[in-house]
Amino acid sequence: MENEIYFLGPKTSYTDFAKEQFIKSFNLNGYIEKPMRTITAVISEINNWNNKKNLAVLPIENSIEGTVKETIDNLSRIKDSEIKILGETVVSIEHCLITYAKNFSQIKKIISHPQALSQCYDYIYTKFQDNITLESESSTANAVKSLSPEITEIAAIGNKFSANYYNKPMLDTNINDEKFNQTRFILIGYPEKQKISNNDKTSITFSTENKSGTLCDILTILKNNNINMTYISSRPSRKSLGEYTFYIDFDGHILEDKISKTMFQVLQHVKTFKHLGSYPKYYD
Repeated sequence: MENEIYFLGPKTSYTDFAKEQFIKSFNLNGYIEKPMRTITAVISEINNWNNKKNLAVLPIENSIEGTVKETIDNLSRIKDSEIKILGETVVSIEHCLITYAKNFSQIKKIISHPQALSQCYDYIYTKFQDNITLESESSTANAVKSLSPEITEIAAIGNKFSANYYNKPMLDTNINDEKFNQTRFILIGYPEKQKISNNDKTSITFSTENKSGTLCDILTILKNNNINMTYISSRPSRKSLGEYTFYIDFDGHILEDKISKTMFQVLQHVKTFKHLGSYPKYYD
């Protein structure tokens, strides 16, 4: 049985770069690469795994746009509770305007991943004002790949590696509104043996009753146990209006006594709960 690694493709997407970093840091040799068109498609494949060596790479947070909603929404829907986040890495984002147009006045439509479009909004408005149509694609690399020399009124926002790989011309580079732009990616799979590295992060997701103070109760538990929360996000539960699912990262490993005892206390105050993983924190 061949080991496979799934990621938001195609080649030269930012997730592809993250995958390469994971391959290097985790020594993942001999994996068959499986690029997918959407994050939801990656999760769908995860739910059909019958090989416990399989892995997946997904974007989860951007320094400008925050949570990658499609990832957060789908993480809690992974059916096999044994599948966890195994690690994280960070990729620097530098967008380019890629097009067969010879000048800006020819461009009438810009296509890219929704987050890339948002990260270049000021640039787009400065160059085109309201005389432009924006269209979402599943990834920046797919947007670049779709460009055709016969159509000069369309541009894509992507990276220079995509432009070079697919032999597409660049009209402008480094067009991010914010020059410090990074995306955090996670590696998902079956953990072989849980190890505490003393530089770990734990990710959980939970929902609470829709009543006053329930989230405050959870955060108070973390505070009283001296747990350093590093990230929090909320998403609609899709089950009831006003009900939310929360995603939290905090320092520590689930196998540490302090963390496991704290999670037991948290369980007394939640409606649903899922441990998404405990893994070494990224450091450059």
